[in-house]
Amino acid sequence: MASRMPLRSLSRATQLFNVRPWTCSNCRVGSARPLPLRRGVATTPTTNTPKKPYYVTSPIFYVNAAPHVGHLYTMVMADILKRWQVLLGDNDAQLLTGTDEHGMKIQRAALEAGMDTQAFCDMNCRTFESLAKAANLSHDHFIRTTDPEHREAVQYFWEMLKHRGYIYTSKHEGWYSVSDETFYPQTQVQNSLDPSTGRKRMVSIETGKEVEWSSEINYHFRLSAFKDRLLELYQRSDSFITPSTYATELIQSVSSGLQDLSISRPAERLTWGIPVPGDDTQTIYVWLDALVNYLTRAGYPFPPGQEKTSIWPANVHVVGKDIVRFHCVYWPAFLMALDLPLPRNVLVHGHWTMNREKMSKSTGNVVNPFFAIDRFGVDGMRFFLAYQGGLANDADYDNSFITRDYKKWLQGGIGNLASRTIGVAKGQLGSYIQAATSNKLPAPSPADVEHQIMLVQAPPRVAEQMTGLNPRAALQEIMSIIEKTNKYFHAAEPWKTPDHRWVLYNVAESLRISAILLQPFMPGKSQELLEMLRVDTSNPSKRSFAAAVYGSDQDYGQNVQKGYLFLPLLTED
Repeated sequence: MASRMPLRSLSRATQLFNVRPWTCSNCRVGSARPLPLRRGVATTPTTNTPKKPYYVTSPIFYVNAAPHVGHLYTMVMADILKRWQVLLGDNDAQLLTGTDEHGMKIQRAALEAGMDTQAFCDMNCRTFESLAKAANLSHDHFIRTTDPEHREAVQYFWEMLKHRGYIYTSKHEGWYSVSDETFYPQTQVQNSLDPSTGRKRMVSIETGKEVEWSSEINYHFRLSAFKDRLLELYQRSDSFITPSTYATELIQSVSSGLQDLSISRPAERLTWGIPVPGDDTQTIYVWLDALVNYLTRAGYPFPPGQEKTSIWPANVHVVGKDIVRFHCVYWPAFLMALDLPLPRNVLVHGHWTMNREKMSKSTGNVVNPFFAIDRFGVDGMRFFLAYQGGLANDADYDNSFITRDYKKWLQGGIGNLASRTIGVAKGQLGSYIQAATSNKLPAPSPADVEHQIMLVQAPPRVAEQMTGLNPRAALQEIMSIIEKTNKYFHAAEPWKTPDHRWVLYNVAESLRISAILLQPFMPGKSQELLEMLRVDTSNPSKRSFAAAVYGSDQDYGQNVQKGYLFLPLLTED
């Protein structure tokens, strides 16, 4: 058992023991009372019931073009959620990412490139795999919709929908966007002028992408049958969609009525995709194909009797706001049709803009994520995207913003605090930790106690934000620890005070707890900080969320040497 912080050190802070311990929402179900908080002892409850591994997904990314910083952001957000679960102790947590490789856009892009379509997909897929590696993603599988097992899953899914009577053939007319891979009704298109050529064209009101009139016979899914069930889903108490603003928009849209969905394209027009089972004249709609990837990874089609042993359902799908309809209308309706469990949450985020304008290849304001990682470091980029990225709103991207945050929060915040603390301790940080945890210090000052209270209260606040699927707010809580600790350190002036043992101990605890909590966000630099503080590497529990408790570790800090976590950036705007 980890050591307990002596009661004497907290004699002026009895409210510390009234802090409600944080437990995950799943563990709170059916629990009438919280577990008692004990100093230095993990408060995560145990259960004898086997728990499904946490399953988080990013979207699968379209390989018609190179990745941009928006792809990197989505990857990082999903990775943070997965790593957080590992930090909580779910070492079986799963992260899925991958590429969407079918559809008319890719068929045309390969033709324009003068390449075989599969070779074109292989080439661009490798770029997204490289980005996942460069971003230090902890993904457990990289799926491709050209994988044979995915083709089998999609065709089985189709057959089951047809068997249950949800698929029929009909003539379909409407405005079709090749770029969005979807039909739009007349009410969702408008006339527009191409800014580069002045040509008149019809575009989607929602996305601004060009549409063309199409009339064809294809297969339809009875989406209209699921209006009421979808509305019930959006209005349930444990939100299906986060943030709730997106649910409000969907409720308005679905309440106005749903049209049945065209789910195939004539093979004479679209050859690059999965053929409709038993009808080679039709190709399965790319979005029906793509969405099934989440099931493919979970082992679908499930062997009889093993439906409940899979990682399905997904705990959270992380998606950009431009694909909310596909994930929150079409996808749950498909699953409802087959009585399959629905994903528990869909986390939606906004876009990255530049000068408040949406990034676009045509305007030349797309950010190359590889260049950004090379310039600012992978953890520098992960931090900036998580700290400034928007959920309900878009966020503006600029190199000067990254430089500003790097200097303030990383170099001048964490790095400077660690360097100054170790410098003042003069290689003896371990002795201060031993003295504090062995009850050998005088009573702490009111400022010391105030800081201790903050350190007790901060980790549960971080955890609550992560439970609410708000990594940005969680990271802001962590950086608040650093900000308050720097002010506490500066006000105390331990380099001038004869007895500064409480200050150095409290600051060391601030750094240790922050480093533990930062692991999902900056896995590389947080490990460097934990190693700098000599937090035991042979005992993983010392770096788990349960160890982010004030006074829980008395064994770190030995032979600590001064180092530099965040070097100055070589170039600046």
